[in-house]
Amino acid sequence: MSSQHIAIIGGSSGIGLATAAHLLEKGYRVTITGRDAAKLQAARQNLNNDIATVTMDAAAFGRLGEAFQTIGPVDHLVLALGGGNGAGPFATVDLADVRKGFEQKTLAHFACAQACLPYLSKQGSITFVSAVSAQAAMPGTAGLGAINAAIAALAPILAVELKPIRVNCVSPGVVDTPWWDFLSEEQKEPTFAGFAARTPVGRVGKPREIAEAIAFLIGNGFTSGHTLICDGGIRLGQ
Repeated sequence: MSSQHIAIIGGSSGIGLATAAHLLEKGYRVTITGRDAAKLQAARQNLNNDIATVTMDAAAFGRLGEAFQTIGPVDHLVLALGGGNGAGPFATVDLADVRKGFEQKTLAHFACAQACLPYLSKQGSITFVSAVSAQAAMPGTAGLGAINAAIAALAPILAVELKPIRVNCVSPGVVDTPWWDFLSEEQKEPTFAGFAARTPVGRVGKPREIAEAIAFLIGNGFTSGHTLICDGGIRLGQ
């Protein structure tokens, strides 16, 4: 069993919560953060109160130092912040929405990693969570692709600049998480079926599968500067 401490920023639902559950099973100590105190409490109860929680807004850049001081020393940092702003056809996508997407996801990843550095073990790691829109050529995702590609670009740069801290990125494909809750159940079923038909493995992903990819990057001490694409191959089927 490991005594190492992992902080998951954006850990109250979806991939972040699945990662917390998986890492707890592997014996890590886990702290999760999120903006919604009620969701954090529900996540804690879901995980049998085995995690610590800190309420923080990752986009409130001026208060991140205070939040990480509360979290304390960290062996590994996981940035699982979601964001759906910036989607739409390139010719008509709202630039204000794209800007908001960069602020809420790209800049939040950047700022949280920066704010965590004074508390992060030199033998530790940072794992960003991007999205396959950065690697695939899907019409209507120019904004999302740019937002997520900027996150993935941090991994090799920071792997060199912050050495010996390891820095990696996971790029998930279409995964069944609350990110899709803007769709009704009646809408979600054909949407997922369409994505599954374009995915070589024939289905959408599960949050635990992304959690396992994140856990690999945390645990493998010889992997740094890498983006691990965990998408079922959907980027190949466009």
